[in-house]
Amino acid sequence: MTGTDSVQEQSQTLLSLEELLGAVKGTRVLGPDSLVFLSVATDSRVVGDKCLFVPLIGEKQDGHAYIPDALAAGASAVFVERKHYKEQKDLYSGLSAKYPLGVFIAVEDTLGALQHAAARYVEKFPRLIRIGVTGSSGKTTTKEIAATILSERYRVVATEGNLNSETGLPLSVFKIRAEHEVGIFEMGVNREHEMDELAFVLKPQAAIVTNIGTAHIGKFGSRDAIAHEKAKIFSYFKGRGENVAVIPFDDDYAKLLAREAKGNVVYYGINAHDSTVRFVADRGLAGTEFSIAGQRALFPLPGMHNFKNALAAIVLAQSLGLSASEIIRGAQKVQPLFGRSQIVRGTYTIVQDCYNANPDSMQKAVAFASSVPDVKRRIFVLGDMLELGGEADASHRAIGTCAAQSTASVVVFVGPLMKEAFLAAEKAGGTAKLYYVEEFDDSAMSKVAKIVKKAAKKGDLILLKASRGMALERIVPLLQGNSGGAK
Repeated sequence: MTGTDSVQEQSQTLLSLEELLGAVKGTRVLGPDSLVFLSVATDSRVVGDKCLFVPLIGEKQDGHAYIPDALAAGASAVFVERKHYKEQKDLYSGLSAKYPLGVFIAVEDTLGALQHAAARYVEKFPRLIRIGVTGSSGKTTTKEIAATILSERYRVVATEGNLNSETGLPLSVFKIRAEHEVGIFEMGVNREHEMDELAFVLKPQAAIVTNIGTAHIGKFGSRDAIAHEKAKIFSYFKGRGENVAVIPFDDDYAKLLAREAKGNVVYYGINAHDSTVRFVADRGLAGTEFSIAGQRALFPLPGMHNFKNALAAIVLAQSLGLSASEIIRGAQKVQPLFGRSQIVRGTYTIVQDCYNANPDSMQKAVAFASSVPDVKRRIFVLGDMLELGGEADASHRAIGTCAAQSTASVVVFVGPLMKEAFLAAEKAGGTAKLYYVEEFDDSAMSKVAKIVKKAAKKGDLILLKASRGMALERIVPLLQGNSGGAK
């Protein structure tokens, strides 16, 4: 490598060694006194050349065990917890001898170091408009809609997939580059004080709250606690002229959220009084027709819940100066994500909505599928909603009652938690035929598919809805006559 090459690489590194050590309060214990890293990873399987590897310690495994794999894959630096380094000095000295170009940085806590490094990296882009998206459901869809619309005017970087957690957000912000003008990132929480950590990393200047529901209520204990935790997304707001909080006007925690936002508060919702956006018509599986300042357009994701997510993105875009024409162009380009309101067309029309589920999103999916016009019959396959803790039984019973009162002809409940839903549906009565399959392995999926195929006829609508861990999408290829693919 020439001296010119070395200088060029140093200019490309995400953070210099000095910046990194200062941010994480770390100590270089082994390796050279300069550093170039072009990416960050917590999974040794995705480590590439010139990567910073951060070994995390979980309940079941310690990421320090994968440091040798990361170095072999080309990592140029690794974090090591100080306690672990002191206990395993010989091991790390041996690794340093084998990989002499690797920099070993001792830190107090690897997760905290990752977050502090990410926060320092974000500071390198003072002109970037930083936007956070939180809520109990709809975060990923809202983020994708907003990113698509804002891309009509700005160069946008956004969370990939749903990397929105205490580790996911820091990894996401390392994708920011000098050319980006807007960064929009999901900020999901499943424990107390997690939003404090996420807000510290991003320090959002604008934020969307999709809703305050019951996702992860088993860990928070109440919706009040969830609302207060999510409101911390505004904790770095400074004032009306600098910050924008986008809040659903019809959420029962809207006033609490508005009180916590020290900035300009704008509300959104179906025909919100102070909005120029108007609902025109629900076009079923084709999407929702709406208008902005008199200009009509079709938002292509089906369901009023998706249109409400779009409203949040539209209001945000308006606050950032986009014109009605720009917003309409962007909104019409939105495409469904895997497992989120995907429409699979064939002999039956399948609504594949099985990436995530909680009581709020499950009820919205049932309401949407119940209201779709121009279908002969409706068949619902509903799987377990996970991570509800002590609220699980009551939440599943509520869904069972909701399904029994829907327009479905057949409802199949899948998974051990859905037994409560099945029993509640039986008790609620109604005209739908009810089935229950306790397991959710491949054999159970075959059984569910047989039930559906026996009941379904050409033109029927089939809804698949469950938490990601249930993997209900396995049913799709088992159903006949659906070679059209997801659209």
